[in-house]
Amino acid sequence: ISGYSLVIQARDSGTPPLSSSVTVNVDISDVNDNSPVFTPANYTAVIQENKPVGTSILQLVVTDKDSFHNGPPFTFTILTGNEEEEFTLDPHGVLRSAVIFKHMVSTEYVLCVQAKDSGKPQQVSHTYIQVRVIEESIHKPTAIPLEIFIVTMEDDFPGGVIGKIHATDQDVYDVLTYTLKSEQKSLFKVNSHDGKIIALGGLDNGKYVLNVSVSDGRFQVPIDVVVHVEQLLQEMLHNTVTIRFENVSPEDFVGLHMHGFRRTLRNAVLSQKQDSLHIISIQPVAGSNQLDMLFAVQVHSGGFYKPAYLIQKLTNARRHLENVIRISAILEKNCSGLDCQEQHCEQSLSVDSHSLMTYSTARISFVCPRFYRNVRCMC
Repeated sequence: ISGYSLVIQARDSGTPPLSSSVTVNVDISDVNDNSPVFTPANYTAVIQENKPVGTSILQLVVTDKDSFHNGPPFTFTILTGNEEEEFTLDPHGVLRSAVIFKHMVSTEYVLCVQAKDSGKPQQVSHTYIQVRVIEESIHKPTAIPLEIFIVTMEDDFPGGVIGKIHATDQDVYDVLTYTLKSEQKSLFKVNSHDGKIIALGGLDNGKYVLNVSVSDGRFQVPIDVVVHVEQLLQEMLHNTVTIRFENVSPEDFVGLHMHGFRRTLRNAVLSQKQDSLHIISIQPVAGSNQLDMLFAVQVHSGGFYKPAYLIQKLTNARRHLENVIRISAILEKNCSGLDCQEQHCEQSLSVDSHSLMTYSTARISFVCPRFYRNVRCMC
């Protein structure tokens, strides 16, 4: 308890008795009776040979149970193990290299480090740091090319995470960093630590080839990242058909089936090669293991195929389509639970372009808006 607030009353013996009160604040001063605490108690770290002078090796973490003025800032000192001055320790507790290490010269160092707090009298504690010197990278990073498809409604892309680069390195202790060519940073960003790709708002329709690379500190490897942006027209929503798949997750559909199914679907429903198939969105069906894919087909000369025509084509080709993936249903209207005849069921679709869904795998990523299906009985 850091303090008490007491109300004290003085009362005399007269008739009637009179009294007066005063408040007394009692502050409890902290005594510096706790030593700094290292977390963890002892450390192990590695550094690759031939790293430049000043390379960060380790960040010490120290806490103190005393009040703030008896705790930090801490004073760090290397007591033993640094006779040749191979290491430096800055005021923030960061251990850095002071020489270029060679694996053939020495493979291990053990440092005893002291932390001293700011109290009076000062309290100290100690930790041991084992630093291993390992051979420099001998393997280049490997990265999987990534293709990203973004579907958005007419100039209304809000931006967000659109995919993730998957890279590995056979050198166990290598730390991979990702970079994007500077002139592309006005449209995209890449998280340097985990390889996530972020698109900024307002992307135009078209194809973007990103100049991304991954580095292990010695080797730098380019990564093929291609982004396709398709802006949908409002008219498409009036001519959509939904194919419902059975027992498939969005990620599995994107990674395993989308390319093959798109090709098979084009062959099944397109009258001319110049016509365009547009996958508007894919979305799990709530409370089930089913998946809806919303699509429309644009005629090369203008306009769109009518849903009834598409459904007829799909019905005739259903067996062929199911050679790629199992289909649960082909939906134009969805009047389940409504007591009305088919011709009296009205369906409307709405798309929330600011609620994006990103389905990402190692090789392909699909970003699309969330859609809502509203049905009502007109009878």
